[in-house]
Amino acid sequence: MKQLLEKHFGKAWLALVFAFLYLPLLFMIVFSFNSTRQDARFTGFSLRWYEALMQDSKIVDAFFLSLKVAAVTGALSAVLATFAAFVLVRYRRFIGRTVFSGMVNAPLVMPEVIIGLSLLLLFVGAQNLFGWPQRGLITIIAGHTLLGMAYGMVVIQSRLMEMDRSIEEAAMDLGARPHQVFFLITLPNIFQAILAAFLLAFTLSFDDVVIAEFLSGPGVNTLPQVIFGYARRGINPTVYAAATLLIVTVTIVIVGYAVWVARSTRRREREVAAALRS
Repeated sequence: MKQLLEKHFGKAWLALVFAFLYLPLLFMIVFSFNSTRQDARFTGFSLRWYEALMQDSKIVDAFFLSLKVAAVTGALSAVLATFAAFVLVRYRRFIGRTVFSGMVNAPLVMPEVIIGLSLLLLFVGAQNLFGWPQRGLITIIAGHTLLGMAYGMVVIQSRLMEMDRSIEEAAMDLGARPHQVFFLITLPNIFQAILAAFLLAFTLSFDDVVIAEFLSGPGVNTLPQVIFGYARRGINPTVYAAATLLIVTVTIVIVGYAVWVARSTRRREREVAAALRS
């Protein structure tokens, strides 16, 4: 009996953890199809809240704004994280390296409230001195990029540390210049990590509400801000419908990325095996 309990305890505990994490999402998805506004009893299947969602211009506009902010944030974060990780991994000694490393990693351990407040003070001071930037799209992108770059750098840095540097050295021995080595050798080898950093920064930006609350201006609200505002005013199944569509979209993207990575890995393994045979 004891051996049986020990054998299945881990599986049972894992099942409880997954239930705790995902059952609330499942209930929300179910009640997004509820025919009434009640959230305690399912009264019948209906698509009325999805129809209401399509007619809610505030949510639709906020969705496209969040999509734009997240796309730009993901691209900027991936580029900046790539260069920051390359500097920290390839250049072990330079003046200010410790300060640079600490500044890049600071957003990982700093509360978002502090990041948002400090950036708000910075942008307000800059606006008073130079008349720019106005709080809105640009300031939100800047704040999200600061956070996304820190997380993306961790992903890319780990991939750079695992990369075999003999490939780069061989390319330089054959006459390749440093910038050619970077763009023709290093970049293709870390592309998956850069893509992962982009997706991570995209997700963080699309989901963020704290920094956006500090840095948004009049009439500029991201989707999480709008959903949070609706939730504070009471039950609104339209929010359930919006959240359900987001969950479905994110799931499709994650599954698609996992399939692409798996296929790329298998193709690379086949190419390596073919090269070894020849």
